[in-house]
Amino acid sequence: MTKAIICRVALAIPLHKQFDYLLPKYLSADFLGSEQQLVGCRVRVPFGGKRQMVGIICEVNPELDYDIAKLKKITQLIDHSALLSEKLWSLLNWASFYYQHPFGDVYQQAIPTALRQGKEATFKGSEHWQVSEQSLNIDDFKRAKKQHQALTLLGEQCLSSSSLKEQGITRVTLKALQDKGVLETIDKQPQVNLNWVDDFEESTEKPNLTSEQALAITAVNQQNQTFNCFLLEGITGSGKTEVYLNIIKPVLQMGRQVLIIVPEIGLTPQTIQRFQQRFNVPIYLKHSALNSREQLDSWCHAKQGSAAIIIGTRSAIFSDFKDLGLIILDEEHDASFKQQDGFRYHARDFAIKRAHLEQIPILLGSATPAFETLHNALQGKYQHLHLTERAGNAKPPSSSLINLAGLPLQSGLSPQLVELMGKHLEKNNQVILFLNRRGYAPVLMCHECGWLVKCGRCDAFYTYHKSANYLHCHHCASTLPIPHQCNDCGSTQLISTGVGTEQLEESLNQLFPEYPTVRIDRDNTRKKESFNQYLTDINNGKYKILLGTQMLAKGHHFPDVTLVALIDVDGALFCNDYRASERLAQLYTQVSGRAGRAEKRGQVILQTHHPEHDLLQELVNSGYQDFSRHALTERQMAQLPPYSFQALLRCESDNATLAESFLGLCKQVIEQITQLNKIERRLFVLGPIPASMERRAGKYRFQLLLQADHRALISKTLHQALPTLDKLPEGRKVRWSIDVDPIDFV
Repeated sequence: MTKAIICRVALAIPLHKQFDYLLPKYLSADFLGSEQQLVGCRVRVPFGGKRQMVGIICEVNPELDYDIAKLKKITQLIDHSALLSEKLWSLLNWASFYYQHPFGDVYQQAIPTALRQGKEATFKGSEHWQVSEQSLNIDDFKRAKKQHQALTLLGEQCLSSSSLKEQGITRVTLKALQDKGVLETIDKQPQVNLNWVDDFEESTEKPNLTSEQALAITAVNQQNQTFNCFLLEGITGSGKTEVYLNIIKPVLQMGRQVLIIVPEIGLTPQTIQRFQQRFNVPIYLKHSALNSREQLDSWCHAKQGSAAIIIGTRSAIFSDFKDLGLIILDEEHDASFKQQDGFRYHARDFAIKRAHLEQIPILLGSATPAFETLHNALQGKYQHLHLTERAGNAKPPSSSLINLAGLPLQSGLSPQLVELMGKHLEKNNQVILFLNRRGYAPVLMCHECGWLVKCGRCDAFYTYHKSANYLHCHHCASTLPIPHQCNDCGSTQLISTGVGTEQLEESLNQLFPEYPTVRIDRDNTRKKESFNQYLTDINNGKYKILLGTQMLAKGHHFPDVTLVALIDVDGALFCNDYRASERLAQLYTQVSGRAGRAEKRGQVILQTHHPEHDLLQELVNSGYQDFSRHALTERQMAQLPPYSFQALLRCESDNATLAESFLGLCKQVIEQITQLNKIERRLFVLGPIPASMERRAGKYRFQLLLQADHRALISKTLHQALPTLDKLPEGRKVRWSIDVDPIDFV
């Protein structure tokens, strides 16, 4: 008689528990005596009635205290061996414990979308088009321009649907040609090159290294067979990417793989271009803009070893490699590395833990290191490398403040800045204006009574978008037609207040009609290739005035930019978030770094109503390095991170009382545990209090903060509290989550 095999399965649900299922007898026979091979395999199981879910087997034949006859059977065994490597499996288990998040959800977020749906972990062929009629005369299709263009492009080659789409050829055009019998489709498998190391070559065209670059490269390369964490603190334009390239070379020569993580999707095309020019190895991307098939192919290339380099955003850290030899995290300070909902992990910390498990080096690069990273480097936990000079003949830009008090402004531009822009533009240079506020204006107001158009679902005002002619809440994404009159007094005198990028673009076109302006923000870069096209046009000199939000601040190289101006930063000077000064300093330094990156000398202007502010004076006169050291001293005096550790319990509900009272119960549970463990003096439980924006998307939001002087103390306390918190009946009436190492309190 075949022995019953019981599998404990983790599902992607917001519960810290797993579920037991029976493996059907016709499948059990294959695993008798080797049941542990099932751990790590995906299965499809019934859950909650007729619902079918994909889960992961975490344990086989666990001890049970109930009759196995009550168990449901596994519907499908998707894998016959563990999907992930042992090291990645261990890493996900660590992450589940450290971030206090259900393992099933952690696992599901670590694999591509296709695998979450139960698809096979193999390459997927993509649809390609080719000419089927060899005697075809393309000129016969001249009157149908798109069909003629498609046939011209295809000619004697075979192209994918996505490649043709990028050229403006739609599926409708291709289907019409297929119906005429002149085109046919084939399913083409991606090329898999497992022997790329045999053909490895490096381009001979590379810049000369500075002494600081050479020292940094030597320090890392000496550790290429063991774990070590390096912080490369290099000023903007100092050649950090060249250091990356030289560190990668010996790793590739050994046939090992490299993972490079960047903060924004917009940085991946220029990064991959730089690496492709240097190395003739297979390089693949991994980010959220790829479709499910492309994501799965990149994942398979990494796992099988046919990808020498994977370049991606935050989620790329979950890629399963055959032989990972190095991790590089560029712009490590960037807040986008922190996942802000669901599984709230931090890609930087995750990458460091992974490098430790893999016993490989990891390099964190930034001109403005996060205080946590800088603290670890100054304490000697990380090896600290410095690049203090710009590469080549480039010189650091000069910086100055413009006092806006009492000045007549045109869409936020002072007369001094307008005059300065004209001087730089007359010399055929480019100018960057930074304003981190998209839309036409942040507020629409009644000129008669002062009524403001407020979002009905958030504690925020609607942003006025003039070109699209609607109001948009940037917090809950709700929209509203432009009102014709005031809701309070009935007046039709509605005016916009404040300045957004759209309004600033309008003014620039009036002030400098002879110099083309481009606006780069989330509103006009929604199309897949639009941002890349803008970058190409900028580097080709098509645009002279570059206006944008943070999308322009990160890592871009514009050699003709000689003037950078920050239009308004006063909002960050008086913020209730203790990280606000750090973020402003990082933003200022990163934006300033776009100026004077070639032989032309750069200039940075900062407009403010508070030029006397200590933070601004220190940044302009001393720079980020001095500021960060002083700010760390202040953090130490206040015992704020990185000199303490935090976890945040977040709760939201349609009813404010329910949200607040649930966190009150959580506080009681946690305080009882601290008293039993006699640790109440070292762990503080603060709250519950409303979030900075108490109401968002129709939900009232409250927070409970845990702070301790030891990281393990928070992990242990939360781990002990979770079983009780999960069973609180009040928790079913609200939505709550745990955020370990939070970076914002909004």
